[in-house]
Amino acid sequence: MKEQQYRQAKARITALLDGESDEVAIMATVACELHHALDYFHWTGFYRVVEPGLLKIGPYQGGHGCLSIPFGRGVCGSVAESGRLLRLDDVHSFPDHIACSNSTRSEIVLPVTDRQGKLRGVLDIDSNDPAAFDEVDEQELSAICRLVGDRL
Repeated sequence: MKEQQYRQAKARITALLDGESDEVAIMATVACELHHALDYFHWTGFYRVVEPGLLKIGPYQGGHGCLSIPFGRGVCGSVAESGRLLRLDDVHSFPDHIACSNSTRSEIVLPVTDRQGKLRGVLDIDSNDPAAFDEVDEQELSAICRLVGDRL
């Protein structure tokens, strides 16, 4: 079932982004489509690299997010610094987790790189459910991040 929800979301995203090159429009569309595609996504959005070592909130769906996150700080900053996906079954197990919402229990964050391999931001998805994300989410969201990066 989850795989089918991702297939449908990817098909909608691909159709909506046809011919689109604006970074904000791309990220806004992806955040909206993903957020509404899977019911365990409670915060879905992007943090964009705005200067060396700094992420700023980008398009998102859900409650308020943190406005700025330095590289190396929290889950998003750690992914930005390392360039590697992080999946947390329990956000409280991450020593430097930044709690933008007290209801968040699990999180997955993926790097978004452009066609030249330059980090452009991270895709951050939070869930109020513990251990909400698995290998399917990793694979499908990685493919969506590549789709986004190919358009930047």
